[in-house]
Amino acid sequence: MAVGLLGSAAYFLEGGRSDASSGAPRPRTTHVSPAPSPTSTPTPSRTPAGTSSPPQTEIDVPATGSGAFVTAQAGGATVGRGSHPLRYVVEVETGLNLSPSQAANEIAEILGAPRGWTHDPDNAFQLVSAGAPHDLTVKIATPGTADSLCWAGIQQDTGGEYNCEVPGGVVVNLKRWVKGSPTFDGPIHDYRALIINHEMGHFLGHAHVTCPGAGQLAPVMMQQIKGLHGCVANAWPYDKNGDFITGPPV
Repeated sequence: MAVGLLGSAAYFLEGGRSDASSGAPRPRTTHVSPAPSPTSTPTPSRTPAGTSSPPQTEIDVPATGSGAFVTAQAGGATVGRGSHPLRYVVEVETGLNLSPSQAANEIAEILGAPRGWTHDPDNAFQLVSAGAPHDLTVKIATPGTADSLCWAGIQQDTGGEYNCEVPGGVVVNLKRWVKGSPTFDGPIHDYRALIINHEMGHFLGHAHVTCPGAGQLAPVMMQQIKGLHGCVANAWPYDKNGDFITGPPV
């Protein structure tokens, strides 16, 4: 979500998108994830309001993992003013040294940021915990597991490198979550913001665009890992003045 790191250019099957595909948004469906068993339940963790979640460091990226996931116990308040919040859960593949609750809190912080999608008054998001009804799932998986999920969901080869959007959710490749992209010069938290903002942008109905002009900010709906084409790497849908950053359609 040729494959690029983020987003999509054509729908496959029920509407999933990978870094090589895009299309119109699909109808929202409601899912309920089972609560994790006592042996796999992560310790609840919430970041105090107004503080920043420091990204974890020294996270190993094994080539593949268990294929099983634990859902973060990290629900939060609705962010944004939209009347129909997009409810999401965050799942992390088991056996990784990545806290599901910390990852969920970092994603929630991204979605609630002033330059994020909630700048549009029609948008709202809510992080919900294991067992709660939700509209989509954000999975963070090892490269091998991500490839398997992307292929099963949309028959797209992500080559151990990329993220994808599948029916009912988003698959984030752990390699990209931990190492970022060679085209993005900035803190890893900012690159994670680009991943989440790009994928959520697709769920909100935004398609791929390209660079609007040399020296300008790259839109989040641009596949920036494929090259910036003269633009400046950028993780946010809106600029500091509150203007939406976009470009010519792909």
